[in-house]
Amino acid sequence: MSGFDIFSIVLVLLVILTLFAGVKTVPQGYNWTIERFGKFTRTLSPGLNLIIPYFDRVGRKMNVMEQVIDIPQQEVITKDNATVTVDGVAFFQVFDAAKASYEVSNLDQGIIVLTMTNIRSVMGSMDLDQVLSHRDEINERLLRVVDAAVSPWGIKVNRIEIKDIVPPADLVEAMGRQMKAERVKRADILQAEGARQSEILRAEGAKQGQILQAEGRREAAFRDAEARERSAEAEARATQMVSDAISKGDVAALNYFIADKYIKAFGQLAESPNQKVIMLPVEAMSMLGSLAGIGEIAKATFGEAATSQAAARRGSVPPAGPTKSS
Repeated sequence: MSGFDIFSIVLVLLVILTLFAGVKTVPQGYNWTIERFGKFTRTLSPGLNLIIPYFDRVGRKMNVMEQVIDIPQQEVITKDNATVTVDGVAFFQVFDAAKASYEVSNLDQGIIVLTMTNIRSVMGSMDLDQVLSHRDEINERLLRVVDAAVSPWGIKVNRIEIKDIVPPADLVEAMGRQMKAERVKRADILQAEGARQSEILRAEGAKQGQILQAEGRREAAFRDAEARERSAEAEARATQMVSDAISKGDVAALNYFIADKYIKAFGQLAESPNQKVIMLPVEAMSMLGSLAGIGEIAKATFGEAATSQAAARRGSVPPAGPTKSS
């Protein structure tokens, strides 16, 4: 093989290697920076790209996908001098590969240190109760401060989450006792409130019952009064009718009125539930003898049919003298 042949082969190999060196394939989710003689010139996007071999070279291969980074545990002293242990995570994304490559020497370490510093600053300005109960507010304040601080680096912090906030053991025990006391207090209050409501409802029920009973008595009294009024009116009309008949010379009407009253009085006396034996005075016997006269009065007043009925009633009248009722 002559020297020309060797030169030709070397030249071909050099051309092939130069072509391979000038073709760069950037994977999806990455941006590569290109440096010419050590100075940044441009950024390669995902896909097939060409560079000038021997003059240009790939500087940094930046991951532009969203990434998560752990924030190590650290002790934080709150505003009321309570020491708590805190850790968290941060989510960020590179949107300018050149700045992220050349504006900060160690991007991950820079984000971690910046986040830890601001955790101490934010949580140190809050009381322990606020630290334990306002975690969303802490995350929001951290995100706002850290994102503004890392913006010159060409990255965007999307979220910062505080994972654990661990108070000291003695403080946890005190918090447990406080929580137990609070729950006991609330239970006592609820029990007292329940008893109060029960007494109120019981009193309201008794009040409503008494009101209903009073209304019932009032209604009954009203109806009794109305009944007595109707009875009195009927009695007055009957008396007026008898009086009118007497004024017209009808003595039979007077006799009928007296006999009717007399019989009703005996009937009420006989119907008394406690009355087993009826003692009649001697004068009453003569009055019973006038029942025959009553029949004549009824006959004169109502005719023969009424006379028969009066005779039947006479048969049911108890005999004179001491009488035993069934």
